[in-house]
Amino acid sequence: MAIIKHKSQRVGIFIDTQNLYHSAKNLYRSKVNFANVVKEALAGRTLVRAVAYVIRTESEEEKSFFEALNKSGIETKVKDIRIFAGGAKKADWDIGMAIDALSMAEKLDTVVLATGDGDFVPLVEYLKSKGCQVEVIAFGKSAAGVLREATDDFIDMCDDPRNYLIGYRGGASGVRGFIPGFGASKADEGVDVGQEVYEDTEE
Repeated sequence: MAIIKHKSQRVGIFIDTQNLYHSAKNLYRSKVNFANVVKEALAGRTLVRAVAYVIRTESEEEKSFFEALNKSGIETKVKDIRIFAGGAKKADWDIGMAIDALSMAEKLDTVVLATGDGDFVPLVEYLKSKGCQVEVIAFGKSAAGVLREATDDFIDMCDDPRNYLIGYRGGASGVRGFIPGFGASKADEGVDVGQEVYEDTEE
């Protein structure tokens, strides 16, 4: 079907930070430029809210990353990491992200999910049934096929990785372990900024 995108459309963007982080790391050994993700997803339309779902560790070393998101106009919803007996760590924002998208749906014409996680297919289908145009932006090489099929429009970040990654020069020769962020930061200088939360909570 033809996708209509015009300036007056009210858009909400919901960012699955961990999903994009792991995709960028595994595919390109690079960091995500979330500012550009939002810009491309918005496509000149009216932004109502852009929310990134993030995890906070006990050390709070990822604070600079959260600040960078906020300075770029992206709200952060923060959840503390849970540490279980035996040292296992868990942090999952899927339900919270879905609830926010559902609660805001009546105020939006278009919902954009920044994730490749196939678990969001029921959310996509429900939002569409309520009259929302639902779009997904993600790395196609690691996105679930069922999600691509369910959405009204799929923006494949693999088509132009330089636009969505920081310092990406092509190939997979980037540096491992960087937390996603924006522009120059401590991470760009070789300092690991809070990336352990994303390493340890990958599902």
